[in-house]
Amino acid sequence: MEGERRVAVVLPAGGSGERLGGSTPKQYCPVLGRPLISRTLEAMERVGWISDIVVVVATESVDLMKNIVHRYGHKRVTLVEGGVTRHRSIFSGLKAFIEDHTLGPGLQKPEVVIIHDAVRPFVDEETLLQVTSAARQYGAAGAVRPLVSTVIAPTPDGCLDHSLDRAKHRASEMPQAFLFDVIYKSYLQCSEYDLDFGTECLHLALAYGKTRAKLLDGPPDLWKVTYKRDLYTAESIIKDRISKHLCIVTNIKEEAVQIGFRLHENLKFHIKHVKAISSSMCKTVQDVQNIFQGQCYNYVCINVKDSDLEESRKLIDLLQAAHAGACYQSVVVSVHLSFPEHCGGEMQKLSELRELAKESQKSDILLYGLLIHFSKSSV
Repeated sequence: MEGERRVAVVLPAGGSGERLGGSTPKQYCPVLGRPLISRTLEAMERVGWISDIVVVVATESVDLMKNIVHRYGHKRVTLVEGGVTRHRSIFSGLKAFIEDHTLGPGLQKPEVVIIHDAVRPFVDEETLLQVTSAARQYGAAGAVRPLVSTVIAPTPDGCLDHSLDRAKHRASEMPQAFLFDVIYKSYLQCSEYDLDFGTECLHLALAYGKTRAKLLDGPPDLWKVTYKRDLYTAESIIKDRISKHLCIVTNIKEEAVQIGFRLHENLKFHIKHVKAISSSMCKTVQDVQNIFQGQCYNYVCINVKDSDLEESRKLIDLLQAAHAGACYQSVVVSVHLSFPEHCGGEMQKLSELRELAKESQKSDILLYGLLIHFSKSSV
């Protein structure tokens, strides 16, 4: 059956970002050199079971969004022109699966559609999976977070009317997921007032689709970029995540494997995500993209030959070809083993390393060298 088990995403990205200030809508503002919306797309593209990503953009931003998709190599993305309000844009995104008014190839109707904000770049696969599974069971589901502040209602003259019990209420966040037929039919039935002034998709599913959404506690990183200061917070989160990922690349030679194992055992207590792989697994650009999924920018590469930088050169060539430096700088530590029986090659290694570092820096890859005096008796 067409659409069975398919999961798609609709990203409304037509907002003007008035609260951010400035002339650039927040979804297009750079975060560590890359547009914010590109980082959200990157998070969605890491999830292999998502079939299509529909980005709903303002008419005047279509060319800009096309350039972003092309420049950063985004896949599974379809662009749709949005409406003047958030709900009208989401409705346009949903119609793309029914009517052929997309700016590209036609789409198949999914079983489940995830609605997410283009300015929430830190959504993880586990959260997406949870809301998708719950939507299949309940018809609709959404992530929620505890209220940080108490919500109060003022009177028309600016005095306190009443307050809500913070323990009994939650902040509605994204992502939200729906059986496609539930949310699409809800939009077909909702009023013009809802389309112009409404904000909550779960409410539409309840009011017009008679579907009570399952509410799931989401992680703290689901907040959206709203104000200018949030851009700096987003950069800090990305930098922190980058620093917690490291990959050790080695070949199958005994000495390299021993050093790689020892590094892995020591570093795993200090770095959250440490991976050790054989260079035989990393021969093509596709291998790099499949293994690292765009999440690793720190590498330790172990060279076992006295006279050259063979393994490091191979890794850097692959990272350059994969445009690893397009997001932010990659760091490669080139480790060289110095054997007592083959002394005297250090100066040659140093000279070669300097030249390679100069070339690598042009692609935003920072190369450092580490010389280890190695003997089998010391392992």
